[in-house]
Amino acid sequence: MTDAAKVVGALRELARERPGEIELLDGFTDAELDAWPVDVPDGLRTVLRAIGGVRAEDEEFAFGPRGRQVFEDGCWTLGDLDYGEGSLIVGAGVGDWGPVVSVYPYRADDRDVTVEAPEFVGWLAGFAARLAAGDEASAGVPKVFVNAVPSIEAAEGADAELAALVGRADPLTDVVDLRDLPGYPCGVDWEPYFSTGYGTADTSGSEIQFGLAGSGAGGRVLRLRSFVSGDFLGRPVRRHALPPDAPHRAVAELRELAARQPGFVVLAEGATDAVLDTWPVPVPEDVRVVLREIGGVTVTGLPPLELLPWEPEHAADPELHRMLGGDGTYWPLARVRYGRGHALAQVRIDPATGEWGYVLSVLSETAKLREYPEVKLVAESLPALLLAYAGRARRAAEAAGADGTPRVPGDGGWLFPNTGEPWPRPAPVEEWTGSADPLLAATAAGLPGGTHAADLRRVPVPSDLCFHRAQGWPYAARLDRLHFAAGGRIAAAVPVRG
Repeated sequence: MTDAAKVVGALRELARERPGEIELLDGFTDAELDAWPVDVPDGLRTVLRAIGGVRAEDEEFAFGPRGRQVFEDGCWTLGDLDYGEGSLIVGAGVGDWGPVVSVYPYRADDRDVTVEAPEFVGWLAGFAARLAAGDEASAGVPKVFVNAVPSIEAAEGADAELAALVGRADPLTDVVDLRDLPGYPCGVDWEPYFSTGYGTADTSGSEIQFGLAGSGAGGRVLRLRSFVSGDFLGRPVRRHALPPDAPHRAVAELRELAARQPGFVVLAEGATDAVLDTWPVPVPEDVRVVLREIGGVTVTGLPPLELLPWEPEHAADPELHRMLGGDGTYWPLARVRYGRGHALAQVRIDPATGEWGYVLSVLSETAKLREYPEVKLVAESLPALLLAYAGRARRAAEAAGADGTPRVPGDGGWLFPNTGEPWPRPAPVEEWTGSADPLLAATAAGLPGGTHAADLRRVPVPSDLCFHRAQGWPYAARLDRLHFAAGGRIAAAVPVRG
């Protein structure tokens, strides 16, 4: 452990020697330190009683809740780097503060992340030494590097301690295991999940959110979350693995909720195998597990799901039906109303195999779909959709107000296209010609030039696929039809020729 008193002495001596260059901010009282939302151990108190921050030339670091600095997501922000292009953050929680990490989220071509020191007082000692030598505040160019990994990979991996440190994972967050770095400063090999290389009408609204987790738990994890807004996704994501017993689990969870909240969750009766055998589409066993038990799901606040054949008035009009692929390519699930818009949630069916694939939501107003071809990926399967319904219902029930009446917030927005989810990039199918991926190559070979398509196998769930936002989508083009391959894993838009 670095001697905190020596660090204070070194900084005070520098401030005396260079009064016009280095200024020390006032320290904090013990009462102020005790009021902070984080623990302040003895060694750190020695520093913070005497020094509350340092101003040196164009840089200022504040060591606590002073001015705009706040504690959030596991860390204090100590100050800006390089005129606001970067920030210096320090983990704070139980025990010694640390690590100290410099992050540059706003550099378009070089989003540096460097772990400068394992703990704060040691970093401050190095900072004082660099000031004395006339060097920059940065700890220097790293000579060792580690890789960031998808948070879901870490959360679902074999390292139970790391999984506990990561906690809740999501497809757009990468993590860095800080428990045993090879040295300091340590660079992080990493890139965000969005790309500014393909402009959209709303481009460059994305940002990076940094956080530290696991303080006081025997190790720490750095979180790097891509908040994708206005840009296309730039690289594949890792999704949560769907449990192998998802159909049985979905039935059990919905039945339990319906029994516990009978007015909130209502289930319709399922169908026998004899009835399922008469349907105009094949019904595989994983889907039959659900349909034998449940024929429909109504959750207050969500569009009702009708899993059995619909009445004629629910069917798509003939032109929309053609644009969606026609008979045997999809099974309608729900009419979705959001604002003044209407969409049709459906399970895509692979005509070649009979597999029931992804659940997608498509604008159901033919004129709007022609002008604004938009598709939402809602779930990886029908059981996954039912598990999502159950999860939303459960959270709403747990958060019910004083009257005890639960309601899922947001109405149909979660199921409606283009309501704020990340955008996969629709690419001209010519980019896939000769691809080593047989599905991409077959898609490119089977569709006309000018078609745009997206691979939905490695994108977040949910995602919004907006073909008309792609740079290459012809201006004022009209959609002829949508094409879905492999049960919706590939989605394509074919424009009207001419």
